[in-house]
Amino acid sequence: MKFSTIDAVLPELREAARIAVDESLKVKPGEQVLIVTNPQGDVSRISQAIYDAALDAGANPVLLYQPVKTQLDFAEPAVIAAFEAEPSVFISLSAEKLGKDRKGIAAPYRYNGESWDHIFHLQMYGRKTCRAFWSPSTTVESFIRTVPIDYGLLKRQCDAIKKVLDAAAEITVTAPAGTDIRFGLRKREAKSDDGDFSRGGRGGNLPAGESFISPENGTAQGTIAFDGSISLHDGDIVIREPIRCTLDRGFITEISGGTEADALLNTVTLAEKNAQEYEKQGKLPPGAGAVYARNARHIGEIGIGLNPKARITGSMLEDEKAFNTCHFAVGLNYDGDAPSLIHLDGLVTNPTITAIMEDGSRVIIEENGNLTESFRG
Repeated sequence: MKFSTIDAVLPELREAARIAVDESLKVKPGEQVLIVTNPQGDVSRISQAIYDAALDAGANPVLLYQPVKTQLDFAEPAVIAAFEAEPSVFISLSAEKLGKDRKGIAAPYRYNGESWDHIFHLQMYGRKTCRAFWSPSTTVESFIRTVPIDYGLLKRQCDAIKKVLDAAAEITVTAPAGTDIRFGLRKREAKSDDGDFSRGGRGGNLPAGESFISPENGTAQGTIAFDGSISLHDGDIVIREPIRCTLDRGFITEISGGTEADALLNTVTLAEKNAQEYEKQGKLPPGAGAVYARNARHIGEIGIGLNPKARITGSMLEDEKAFNTCHFAVGLNYDGDAPSLIHLDGLVTNPTITAIMEDGSRVIIEENGNLTESFRG
């Protein structure tokens, strides 16, 4: 059965959902599609439109609702159990987060010598049997505006930036609000959120639009002044007074600023405390509590926004894709060697981003917030 009211009232949403299903995921007839959402207005309505689009593609969609989950909450057991059916396609449209996997955190899944603390990550990144997109906190207005873009151009821009980041030894970022940071990239591989989620192991956000990479552990040095927006454990906020984070050997040693800085420190402190408590409760393996707590102050990502329709709205899903910005994440990274309970993206506006190659040559990717000519596609 289709959700016909969505079809009748919002044709623009129906078209954006079609693009997501047909062009981004390339869903095939007979495929199992698992959609997880919350009973909240916008994410629920988008999920229903995605469900309809999957039916139109000939797939077998299942739509599950659970209560809203934050960065520190566990997903409902029934949601985790749904992954046992090994869906080919997974879509998370949550008001906040999907939720952690209680079983996976207590006893990580093993595959080909690697460990995964969530069954979705096992299927997505380990076995590569699943492809996906996830759109936390999205709205109908944002989805309609930011999903229908030129994905060919986006892919060219992502590929060009990835090529430079993969080859770079280091990177520097400066920005008018006070960011001045340098860190290594050796033995790191960049990732592209270019909207092409058409095969197993591929996934990212919709809206798409960023190239990102995890810094070499222990190398981030300097200052990040977040001045756009930032994620906290209980939601995203627009920053009115810059949050200054002092970094030494990859970790935040000081957080200063106004009330927003206090809120970030509160989230970091909460993640540190919960990591220790989770170990005591058996939710983390023995010895993991200290590791997870330490990495709550770790810098786990730098990303460069590339979606021309995105803007800073106070929803990180869209904000981090905005042109003229980059973002850093506080907490876990994407290489699996810095686990944490949090991954807090924070925006820096109008950055100058310079890759330093092994031979000492420099490649400016973005200058004062603008892509340089080589990366405009």
